[in-house]
Amino acid sequence: MAAEHIETTKWQLQEAKQRFSEVVRRAHDEGPQIVMRHGRDVAVIIDMEEYRQLKDQGPKPDFKEFLLSGPDLSELDLARDKSTEMRDIDFEGIE
Repeated sequence: MAAEHIETTKWQLQEAKQRFSEVVRRAHDEGPQIVMRHGRDVAVIIDMEEYRQLKDQGPKPDFKEFLLSGPDLSELDLARDKSTEMRDIDFEGIE
């Protein structure tokens, strides 16, 4: 199933139970089918291929792992160029 946006169909739980074969067929042919109970979304039925694609994406690194996976910056020269003079900034009157 392609990763394109497809309008999902919502089913009340009782109707989804009674028409389960149709819900599964439509999940395969049309995209995710949402099951509701008491007016709230509680489950989604998706095609097996879509499930496998989601599952195969693997775990996402947490933010710390993301930062640590970046390039080594320890040898980057961050010293300020002192050959130019610093200018004075007047902050009076600024609110």
